[in-house]
Amino acid sequence: MKEWLIFTAENAIIIINAMGLIMIAIGTIEAFFQSTRAIFGTRGVGDLFRNTYIRYARWLVAGLTFQLAADIVGTSLAPTWDEIGRLSVIAIIRTFINYFLERDLVEMEKRKTEA
Repeated sequence: MKEWLIFTAENAIIIINAMGLIMIAIGTIEAFFQSTRAIFGTRGVGDLFRNTYIRYARWLVAGLTFQLAADIVGTSLAPTWDEIGRLSVIAIIRTFINYFLERDLVEMEKRKTEA
């Protein structure tokens, strides 16, 4: 039973991390092309950059949330305090990044509705 649980958790970590990585990669590619389009465009550059940033931040928040979930699953397998400590630090860093991205998104949405 224990081996089955470890096997399932290890595979879940890989799958969840891959899902987060895919989300971040898609968002990065989309942001790259949108930014390039904004640089070479002549109209609405500020709006396009702002919208690109908002969409990219949403992709990053989603991807980081998935990767944080994988870290949480990983803590169930960590046999030593050293590994648990490392995973905790990674989770804290990702949580702070996620918090600030979310805060920026809310702030930009507020500015958009005021304008």
